[in-house]
Amino acid sequence: QVQLVESGGGLVQAGGSLKLSCILSGGTFSTYTMGWFRQPPGAVRELVVAISRNGIYKSYADSVRGRSTVSRDKDKNTVSLQISGLRSEDTAVYYCAASEGPLTTKAENYAYWGQGTRVTVSP
Repeated sequence: QVQLVESGGGLVQAGGSLKLSCILSGGTFSTYTMGWFRQPPGAVRELVVAISRNGIYKSYADSVRGRSTVSRDKDKNTVSLQISGLRSEDTAVYYCAASEGPLTTKAENYAYWGQGTRVTVSP
């Protein structure tokens, strides 16, 4: 019974930064590829970034590449996402997800999902 819980969402001004965190329980953290996805209001879910099981390989979406950083802490069973230079289009519910296989950017390959944390970027 793997569980993922996100935190860190909230209201942020455009141009600012925020850091989201996700903690995994009920499984062995190091065996999971981790991913962050987001779903803007009225839009479909999309990849933000995926990070490999060893934390070395990362795949960022074009929309956040260069202003985002993903990391994982094996001692805390957490994965974090930092986004800088926030824009209105970053407004979305952000989801943490875990995959039992190797690095993947496809949502269908992620078996476990958190409840989501809402990020709202104000002008």
